[in-house]
Amino acid sequence: MDKVKLGIVGYGNMGFSHTENFKKGLIPNMELVAICDIDPERRAVAKADFPSAEIFDDAEKMYASGLCDAVLVAVWHYGHPQLVIKALEYGLHAITEKPAGVYTKQVKEMNAAAEKSDKVFGIMYNQRTNPVYQKLREMIQDGQLGHIKRITWIITDWYRCQAYHNSSAWRSTWKDEGGGTLINQNPHQLDLWQWLFGMPDRIFAKASFGKYYDIETEDDVMAFFEYDNGTTGEYITSTGEAPGTNRLEIACDMGKVVIEDNTLIFYRNVVSEREYNKTNKEPFGRPEAWKCEIPVDFSGGEQHPGILKNFADAIINGTELLAPGEEGVKGLTISNAIHLSAWTGETVDVKNFPDDKFYDLLQDKIKNSTHKKTVEKVVVGTNGTY
Repeated sequence: MDKVKLGIVGYGNMGFSHTENFKKGLIPNMELVAICDIDPERRAVAKADFPSAEIFDDAEKMYASGLCDAVLVAVWHYGHPQLVIKALEYGLHAITEKPAGVYTKQVKEMNAAAEKSDKVFGIMYNQRTNPVYQKLREMIQDGQLGHIKRITWIITDWYRCQAYHNSSAWRSTWKDEGGGTLINQNPHQLDLWQWLFGMPDRIFAKASFGKYYDIETEDDVMAFFEYDNGTTGEYITSTGEAPGTNRLEIACDMGKVVIEDNTLIFYRNVVSEREYNKTNKEPFGRPEAWKCEIPVDFSGGEQHPGILKNFADAIINGTELLAPGEEGVKGLTISNAIHLSAWTGETVDVKNFPDDKFYDLLQDKIKNSTHKKTVEKVVVGTNGTY
């Protein structure tokens, strides 16, 4: 096999963006052969945008057609697990858009199906292609930071106005999207958090629902993470701030790392703070530190095309996946834990996350919703997003 024949399920914002990448020739080891959407208007748009692709109105028909080696699932969030499971049952390789799903219970079922299958299963965690985070991960794994004391990530630079929330009937609803900024904008960063620092052990959070917009879901969040090794973390996110901030700061034994404004700076202690504390005899002494600007590419990397090329290479050559689909449950567990803590006011045990309790409370949110949704349907691109 020289090229993987791909079918896309869902021709909304992300489906459209992926076809644009195929038009530009950015995924040379893949061929887009089919597109599926249940909306006749979007099927017509897909046919006009990509005439060479076969257009389907039902995912299972596309799966059974024999046209595809693999599928990319880019539908509403709740639909990701069931469409991936069905694709695997048809003997197709599968990659899902983020998030892996809305609640951990359904994603664990998807992972179990993938484990039974011999097919490649990936997830569109395109921020793992970003050289900045790859460099930071390398620094952490090489032990350059020593013990990490505290992580603070303020990410509020993805402002979304009311028109965005009104652009689709499903957006920013419990029933159809499954949440707000945590489930929509933040899955990449929550994945990066666990990819870089590992899974927290406990989470306590506060969230505001419809604080800035006429929506029922969260648009402003503050979460506190605890690790058994003493590391703590603060995660602050909102879609209601402009111009907003994207600052990741890591306090560690060897100093401090800051990623902000297209710079990666390591304020590096000459000796470990813990070692200095043991040996220093001056009451107001402090370790000597050097400001080191780490040379790194801030272009963002290959992003979506990079993940798809890697996915195809895994199918063709057995290359290791950069973003295995089974890892989608990790970032989602953090997201669900933040929601659960915000709903209950309790600290959540992440290692023993109560899947059923979260699911039941989410169903209560859906059942008791009284929000009246305004819809001004439009397909928008994803330029400038994460």
